[in-house]
Amino acid sequence: MSIPNEALQKLALEIESQASSAQRDINIVKATIASKQRDARMLELTSTEVKQLDKDTKLYEGVGKMFVFSPTEDVEKKLSSSIAELKSDVGNLNKKLHYLETTHKNSREHIEKIIGSTGKV
Repeated sequence: MSIPNEALQKLALEIESQASSAQRDINIVKATIASKQRDARMLELTSTEVKQLDKDTKLYEGVGKMFVFSPTEDVEKKLSSSIAELKSDVGNLNKKLHYLETTHKNSREHIEKIIGSTGKV
């Protein structure tokens, strides 16, 4: 049982658009992962610097156009929670990246099968 060429072309175009959409999403996710990893690294460096300070050192946080005093423990807690959140985000993005790469790979394989089947007809 053979599928008409028009149907194969329509199917191939649909799969091609899905593959290009997956490729575009892959690039976006990779850029987001890099950004979040960079932010996490900066927060880790800041946390290391804060931990090296004396306990009586006054720390100030920027709030809008002014700075507000924050106890060292609060700053360390905020930094560690931000780092944990970013690492969680990176883990979730890596799962999404794996899914998108699999989708892209499968789309390409399906296109090759369609092209191969039309060549046999």
